[in-house]
Amino acid sequence: MQYFVSVIDHRTSSGTAEEAVAIDEFNDKLRTGGHWVFAGGLAAPETSTVIDGRGEAPIFTDGPFVESKEHIAGFWIIDAPDLDAALALMAEGSRACNRRVEVRPFLR
Repeated sequence: MQYFVSVIDHRTSSGTAEEAVAIDEFNDKLRTGGHWVFAGGLAAPETSTVIDGRGEAPIFTDGPFVESKEHIAGFWIIDAPDLDAALALMAEGSRACNRRVEVRPFLR
């Protein structure tokens, strides 16, 4: 089963060199264990554009979608046999990136 893991932060590009090394090591562990699907960091919410295409013409609005102190600073998409395995893996991911993470299964 695949899981979307949000990395939660209140700043953008706030990672230290030590955190980058720990994240690279964790990513290598995901790859070696067959859990790696995809991961990436995200630009600041202020760089986003919200699109509402539900009407006759789409409406484009400068982001962010939600005003909040915290935002999704990055993400992993992982493959794990079940939720318990995903949570165990991402406890290590949280430690590696030194941020809180949210783990959510993809709908089938």
